[in-house]
Amino acid sequence: MNAEIVRQLSVITEEEQKILDGQKNINKTLYTKKKELVVDSKHFLQKGKLIQVRTHTRFVHFPRHRHNYVELIYMCKGSTTHIIDGNKVVLEEGDLLFLNQNATQEILPAGVDDIAINFIILPQFFDRAFEMIGADDNLLKDFLVGSLCEDSRRTSYLYFHVADVLPIQNLIENMIWSLLNNQINKRSCNQLTMGLLVLHLLNHIEKMETGGKAYHQEFEVTVLNYIETKYKDGSLAELSEMLGYNVYWLSREIKKRTGKTYKELVQTKRMNQATYMLANSQVSVAEIIRMVGYDNTSYFHRKFKERHGVSPKEYRAQHQHNK
Repeated sequence: MNAEIVRQLSVITEEEQKILDGQKNINKTLYTKKKELVVDSKHFLQKGKLIQVRTHTRFVHFPRHRHNYVELIYMCKGSTTHIIDGNKVVLEEGDLLFLNQNATQEILPAGVDDIAINFIILPQFFDRAFEMIGADDNLLKDFLVGSLCEDSRRTSYLYFHVADVLPIQNLIENMIWSLLNNQINKRSCNQLTMGLLVLHLLNHIEKMETGGKAYHQEFEVTVLNYIETKYKDGSLAELSEMLGYNVYWLSREIKKRTGKTYKELVQTKRMNQATYMLANSQVSVAEIIRMVGYDNTSYFHRKFKERHGVSPKEYRAQHQHNK
């Protein structure tokens, strides 16, 4: 990370100085007005703001707490130890940790050279970020965003070991710099940057650990990642062989975990991809149908009209005309 940014983040804060002078615990009033320790975004975000950064408070045990926002923690330097829903998570330099609003967290005391930065993010910040990426739906993206922003206990955290992925490190540094220096148009810049960050993270899903029901999370990610890359010519039989599961058990498990059958998930991806290509390319309708994996042209036309209310040709005319 840029040396000047690290220098800014390393400065002892007023809160930290009081701790060094003998204060034994955090000052709860800095974080919430409630009896229960639920860290309140209103204490850090100005009215109308969707995102802000602050350094993690060092030198003190941060007791068990929750947040009323999505928190992203980035380890700039050193390491910090977190207990999240009973799971020990050690963040090393370059690691990223997303916490949803249901996670309970405590943090062991950090030293002077342990520099972590907390992004305080309202869920609607992600909505705008993904609108700016484009129309092409991504099953893994939907899974990730749903895990972070929905009011559920599906997963409590997403932990990425990405210190060696330079594009991700650069995107995080860009966001930190713009928020520290009040860059002009920083909201739009950071929403787009967050969208790009998630796309890069999805390219490195093998570096992700999940909290909560970890087995189920990893199972769903594996299935969705397979469909995302093999929607044209993959098969349930191939996926079952790859995972080492009985094909009939796998079929039932996919339906149980995602609410859709394997075939429905594949059809959703194929239709999303075809829809995107119709609006954003000059490839012929017949060629698009072939490229996304449909053998039956009549079936595609029927399903497309059921979904969009118009034929593929009419859809293309409407959406390319509006650009």
